[in-house]
Amino acid sequence: MEVPIGFVAKLWSFIYFIPFFLLLLILGIIKATLIGPFAVAIIVIGNSAVIIGLWSAHVVWTYYCVLRTKRFGPVLKIVVLISLPLPLLLWPVVGIGGSLLGGIGYGFFSPLLATFEAAGEDVADKFYPCFIDGYWSTIQRSCTVVEDLADFCFHSYFSFMDELREDLPPDEKPLDVKLSLLPSCMLVVLVAVPFDMALITSIAIWKSPYMLLRGWKRLLEDLIGREGPFLETVCVPFAGIAIILWPLAVVGAVLAASISSFFLGLYSGIIVQQEDSIQMGFAYIISVVSLFDEYVNDLLYLREGSCLPRPKYHRNMRHTLQKKDLRGNNTNDSMNRREGSRNPKLFSHQSRTLKWKIHQYRPIQVWDWLFKSCEVHGKILLREGLISAKDIEEYVVKGHCKKLEIKLPAWSLLHCLQTSAKSNSDGLVICDSDDAELTRINGPRDRVFEWFIGPLLIMKEQLKKLNLEETEETSLKELVMKRKSEKPEDWNGTGFPSDDNIRKAQLQAIIRRLQGIVASLSRIPTFRRRFKNLVKVLYIEALQVTASDGHVGGIVIPRNSDEISVKSKEKSDVVEPISNEELGRYNEGNRV
Repeated sequence: MEVPIGFVAKLWSFIYFIPFFLLLLILGIIKATLIGPFAVAIIVIGNSAVIIGLWSAHVVWTYYCVLRTKRFGPVLKIVVLISLPLPLLLWPVVGIGGSLLGGIGYGFFSPLLATFEAAGEDVADKFYPCFIDGYWSTIQRSCTVVEDLADFCFHSYFSFMDELREDLPPDEKPLDVKLSLLPSCMLVVLVAVPFDMALITSIAIWKSPYMLLRGWKRLLEDLIGREGPFLETVCVPFAGIAIILWPLAVVGAVLAASISSFFLGLYSGIIVQQEDSIQMGFAYIISVVSLFDEYVNDLLYLREGSCLPRPKYHRNMRHTLQKKDLRGNNTNDSMNRREGSRNPKLFSHQSRTLKWKIHQYRPIQVWDWLFKSCEVHGKILLREGLISAKDIEEYVVKGHCKKLEIKLPAWSLLHCLQTSAKSNSDGLVICDSDDAELTRINGPRDRVFEWFIGPLLIMKEQLKKLNLEETEETSLKELVMKRKSEKPEDWNGTGFPSDDNIRKAQLQAIIRRLQGIVASLSRIPTFRRRFKNLVKVLYIEALQVTASDGHVGGIVIPRNSDEISVKSKEKSDVVEPISNEELGRYNEGNRV
């Protein structure tokens, strides 16, 4: 949609837009009223059953893992054991209460959002979908929410606790609390909590009128000019509701600041333990207020910095030191340039609209790329014998298989890094068909994906410096899938071309880091749900591979194989098996 230019064009766009928006809003509210109660019932009942059903197992396993862990010292272990009953008792209350609020919000906004999506510019027939879309999809996604929570409670939580029981590395010491510092910690906390809560809450209340007026001004300007969130039809209901409910958002921000100040005050006790100094604890009490004031100023585009004092509360603070990035640039200067590029004072009013025209990858698109890559490479590895039907059977029967869950995604990421390093790309080459690249600029504005993409970009630069030979790249595939990568000696006798142990150690460090990233991602419920669908596709591919070899007896078919086959074929995003021509093109060096 083109942005109207000129007063008359903007006025006509505003007059034309208001009745269109109101009709869609009323229709969306009616649909939300009809389908919302069913979505709330599914989410609340399903999540409550999962939380209550597994609560006793969570209690027993949590205490067992804390007792067996070697990561905590004796004093800290006692403190944790004494403190555990409170969060364990609050978990069902918070979980069920959050499910109720989340179900109400989702049951209302999902049909409303679907109504505006049906009226989007890319939809040819707008009338019928406006009335139909949003009913069945809301029910399906409500069931998905319950499934994701079940995966988290049954798999992810126990995975976290099992990691707590792992042995410490030889060079790492267990965390513990120094008994001699406990009186100092209590003293600092008793001073910090009321002091920080009073000052931070006062700052939030003092600057809340600025937040109210600036927010209204920004939203009204975008409404009249059809810019910013009002540029896309699907975002209009939320932007319109934001204007009405903006005072509540300001009140919520003040309450959030007041609540967070309590925990910021408690953190002063940890500073005393870390620095072994009561003086550093008191310095933190003052410094955190200054940090909060500066954060609010940046958020509201007020004056830079803060007039409040900011004493050092870490002996090894490095925020004043200038560091250099991989290309030798000063990180403080580059950071200032990035921050300056985000400052709206340096750009025209139309720049907010231009941001919406830049192709910004969403988290779901990154997930799609990752699992699509795993699917393509999984089929190739199946045909090459690096993944067997036994591995697929192990995942189907036991619910986990390290070669599939960890090594397959790790190899897909490593292949992407090699491709990106060869192409001298500033980001990650994620699709060859349209030269799509994932960079820090167009990447998702999501903390999880920023944490995920940042290390990958660093490892890509490391691979670029290693300048791998073709024979090394070929052997890496088998090493990742079949060998350990703990020490250089693990690759002895594997046919790896290089005998340089330093080179081996560098590659092994990258592989271990990739496997660690994948292990963390595998605990996200969305990952597990989508990986199940991927395994179904690989299972069908394994059947086809064995059938093409003239026998099917090499695969032990699980009881639910028919169900797997039917469901996998019903998936719209299932890709047909890779043909011999496609496999040949891949082996010739084409990027995936």
